[in-house]
This record gives sequence, C-alpha cells and structure tokens, in this order.
Amino acid sequence: MQQLVVASNNPGKILEITSMINDIELLSMADIGFTQEIPEPYDSFEENALAKASAIYSFCNKNTFADDSGLCVEALNGAPGVISAHYSGSRHDGQNLQKVLDELQGIKNRNAFYKAVICLIWDGEVYYFEGICRGAIAQEPAGTGGFGYDPAFIPDGHTDTFGQLQLTVKNAISHRGAAVRKMVDFLQHKIADSAL
Repeated sequence: MQQLVVASNNPGKILEITSMINDIELLSMADIGFTQEIPEPYDSFEENALAKASAIYSFCNKNTFADDSGLCVEALNGAPGVISAHYSGSRHDGQNLQKVLDELQGIKNRNAFYKAVICLIWDGEVYYFEGICRGAIAQEPAGTGGFGYDPAFIPDGHTDTFGQLQLTVKNAISHRGAAVRKMVDFLQHKIADSAL
C-alpha cells in the first residue's frame, strides 16, 4: 500500500481527510517524527501549501501533501483569507471566529467562501488541487462539529452551519472535500498507471 504524509497536526483536519482516503496509508507528522513548526509567511494559499509540503518532503523523502485554506468574507475585503488560522492574533479558533463576527456586526452582506489549496509532492513532482465552498456567515455560531470558522459558516443550499452538519455531509460539499476528491482521483489514476 502506498504511503502519504499529511502535513498537519490539526486533528480535526486529519480526521476529515482520513475519512475520504481509503486505498492509501496516511501518515501524520507525528508518525514520521516531524515536530518543527512550519512557517506560513506567504500571501497566497498556494505558496503556504507548497512551503509546508516541501518541508515535510525534505525531512522524510516520502510522498506528502499539505493544504492551506481559509475563510474569505466579502464585506471584509476577503479577510481573514490566508491568515484565517491566526486572524485574532492567536491560533485559538474561538477568538478568530469572534473577531469575524464582531467585524460583521450590523453588516447585511455576510457572503463568504472557504478556499482550500492542496499541494501534493508525489515522486518529487509538485501538483495543486483547489476547492471552493460558497456560503454566508451566520449571526451566531451553532454546532460543535468541525473546527475553525465552521460553527458560523452556512454553505449555500443549507440552513445549518458546518458545525452542525454531519462530517459525511460536510465532506461532500466542503472546500477541502472538493480539493481532496480531486487529489484522490489524480492519485488513483497515478497508482493505476504505475501498476501497468
């Protein structure tokens, strides 16, 4: 079975991804003994994902993928965007979410989208996969599922937040789910081609 390192220590993110990938053994950063913090200094999701994937690949020389994702709110000119994980100045999900809700006080336009970019390094080659999920920011958080801004993000076509939706439903419509499905499809073809 092929192995693939997930460049993340976020248990919510790893659970979400693991539930979508079956025929490949996923390894976490802890599994490979990688304990360093990887900086994300760039202004784009693509560059940050590449920085993370490259750091892990250089460390272990194993096929690796990393994602960078964030919430982009129309009324906030696309913020928090690439700094979603530390928008409030901390990495605390509740504080980041509260800052967005505070900034949207009294604003009617609550349109937003989540964007995820996966950078896959497979046999030394770099590939990118993108997913977007459009929706709106709720007035108040609801639900305990997911992580980050999930309790306040209502995806288009739904009345519940990501925090309220079952993981299988969320994965079917989420930005990360879309990017992971594209990567899995690519890998299935890649692995099948190499078996010939």
